[in-house]
Amino acid sequence: MTQALIPALTVVVPTYNERANIRPMVERLSAALDGLAWEAVFVDDDSPDGTAREVRAVAREVPQVRLHHRIGRRGLAGACIEGILSSVAPIVAVIDADLQHDETLLPRMYQALRADSELQLVIGSRNVEDGSAGGGLSAVRKWGSDRANALARRLLKISATDPMSGFFMVRRTAFNEVVLDLQKQGFKILADMLSASAGRWKVLELPYTFRERQAGESKLDSAVTIEFLGLLIARLTGGLLPIRFILFLMVGLSGVVVQLAVVRLVMALAAAPFGVAQPFGVLVAMTTNYVLNNALTWRDRQLRGMAFFRGLLSFYAVCALGAIANVGIADSVYAVLPNWVLASIAGAVMGALWNFWASLIVTWRAR
Repeated sequence: MTQALIPALTVVVPTYNERANIRPMVERLSAALDGLAWEAVFVDDDSPDGTAREVRAVAREVPQVRLHHRIGRRGLAGACIEGILSSVAPIVAVIDADLQHDETLLPRMYQALRADSELQLVIGSRNVEDGSAGGGLSAVRKWGSDRANALARRLLKISATDPMSGFFMVRRTAFNEVVLDLQKQGFKILADMLSASAGRWKVLELPYTFRERQAGESKLDSAVTIEFLGLLIARLTGGLLPIRFILFLMVGLSGVVVQLAVVRLVMALAAAPFGVAQPFGVLVAMTTNYVLNNALTWRDRQLRGMAFFRGLLSFYAVCALGAIANVGIADSVYAVLPNWVLASIAGAVMGALWNFWASLIVTWRAR
């Protein structure tokens, strides 16, 4: 490879069902980065709408475009990490494929990094002077974004005004310093990077106006909000607890509420004895836990069709063995330390660990 073919800047564009935006995005990048040695890496999570096929077609016409096609994996953070790691450029940008970020800001971001060797990260910010959410966010989403920004800044001790931004540019050397500490699940990779850098980076925020989406649908939903809370907890534990395990525990706690509610209802409405109501409550809780884990904890491996029902049966089996492990450990601990609270907690921890890892290996194993 000659020096002329090595890009000075890689723009990573994570995609999922963004086929209609691919050509407009490439046209805008070509205009904004004219005169610069650049490439665009579209990281597609096997979109069912044919996004990867469209990127391949464009790449045959525009040599700066290439595709990183992921199979059996989903999630913006993981896509960004893989896209950045696939680059040989010294500077890498991340921009959404929905055309809401202002690509004309990319040259200013790049020049800022070139001009200051101590600068590690440049953020396209909606929250600094002259920046704006524009018409890109509804009132509800803007309120949620503002609350998330405030929460991330306070809990993770981040000074940047817009850690929720999905539009940024970073030096590869700086990214390499924190990549092993990053969570691959979730949508808010910038907040994770800023937290992992622990204030060591010099950061610059440049204003831009967030635009309205032109095509496709937003990927933001309630699951993204819960994943963000999981990210906060993961960062606060120093990465000791990964997001997926935190989500699994959250679902498990909801199962406790479901179980208690069902047991109470069965005893009250059906006049059933506790011995009958308890197994029924456990079965309903296991079922709701499976549905929620499938939609949230393992949304990147979500089971559908007949696989959903096969997964449900395997989850029942996993949880049954987890219950046995729970009781066995609790009895063993109680025999040594006759304290029912400690024994019960030990059993619960073992049961949760078993259920999580067994579910990962058996029910939602990578395909």
